[in-house]
Amino acid sequence: MSNKMTIKDKFNTYLKHPGSFVVFLLVMLAAVITFAVLIFLIVYILVNGLPHITPSLFSLEYSSENASVVPALINTVIMTLLSLIIAIPFGIFSAIFLVEYAGKGNKFVEVIRLTTETLSGIPSIVYGLFGMLFFVNTLGWGFSLLAGAFTLSIMILPLIMRTTEEALKAVPDSYREGSFGLGAGKLRTVFRIVLPSAIPGILAGIILAIGRIVGETAALIYTAGTVAQVPTSVFGSGRTLAVHMYNLSSEGLYMDQAYATAVILLIVVVGMNTLSAVAARKLTKGTR
Repeated sequence: MSNKMTIKDKFNTYLKHPGSFVVFLLVMLAAVITFAVLIFLIVYILVNGLPHITPSLFSLEYSSENASVVPALINTVIMTLLSLIIAIPFGIFSAIFLVEYAGKGNKFVEVIRLTTETLSGIPSIVYGLFGMLFFVNTLGWGFSLLAGAFTLSIMILPLIMRTTEEALKAVPDSYREGSFGLGAGKLRTVFRIVLPSAIPGILAGIILAIGRIVGETAALIYTAGTVAQVPTSVFGSGRTLAVHMYNLSSEGLYMDQAYATAVILLIVVVGMNTLSAVAARKLTKGTR
């Protein structure tokens, strides 16, 4: 006997409980509007950008004639990797301390959590000003990829910490108890049992962090600069795709190239998220 409700049964239920029907309509309406807005944005960007993607846009060097995106694309990849290399270890190890080692009700832990929540709500322009004052001026790094990467790593650190913390909390305590019962120590239990089980949640936070890095402009203008070239070292200045698109659109002379850059930026974000999702699935299978 099937427990599946027919359309008639659902209709009768909604007649008895009209409030449920109103809530159902609101939920469906919200889902449709969200999906429609997303599709509209993607279609609008593609329609305005695809016709203006030309071979000159992929020249190795930027000039006022071609408005090439290649230097910005390379800088975006470098900036993303540098920021993740800095932020991921600090974020994951901090979350491990908060969940596995810090005692419950610890005042120090509450201060750390309050700090991370506060950092999550600070506008990116404030991070940019801090990065300019500290990394660019005080440390003497100047406008550089390294200054931008450290600034972005501070921005994404709360995101990685919170997602990793929730992922570790989601691991059942029976895993830890079973490991302890077999004679494993605390450190081995954390790194061989708990952490591999939390990999999907951790990678979800990393994917969100990648999206924020790729789309950031305000913080990078004040720290990494806006030079349209690939620097010879991490202490050189360079613009990312988001900053490149902002500069093109703000000048008002390269709107066609700005739309084309938006298409490329969209492809880059989707590509990075896809690669991260594939890596997450493979790592998850490897831990089972």
